[in-house]
Amino acid sequence: MNAEKIILFDGVCNFCNSSVNFVIKRDKNSVFKFAPIQSERAQEILSSADDSFKKLDSFILVDNGKLYTKTTAALRVCKSLPGLWPLLYAFIIIPTFLRDPFYNLIAKYRYQWFGKADNCMIPTPEVRAKFLN
Repeated sequence: MNAEKIILFDGVCNFCNSSVNFVIKRDKNSVFKFAPIQSERAQEILSSADDSFKKLDSFILVDNGKLYTKTTAALRVCKSLPGLWPLLYAFIIIPTFLRDPFYNLIAKYRYQWFGKADNCMIPTPEVRAKFLN
């Protein structure tokens, strides 16, 4: 893993795909790369990670070789977006045990509430360069 910022996400989760599209739309400087957690590349990245990262129903941010999950990952992504989004990073001062339960609730019911695709999303040619092979 190198210094790039990589978002690993559930490629069949409609909510996760919408979140990735949200970041792509705002990531004008191409700070982030993306990979579905089901991909070989994501599994390669996670192969050297602690087992707790391999069982997550979460997206994972890889930043400078360090892995972040749940609300910490989301807040760190916001911190790297342009505009007012970095202001949300102020919520990092709230302990994870207070921040993550809401995230866990959404993660638990994401398929029921937002649906599940049969396959991982296929990026358009314009955004394909933002995805790891």
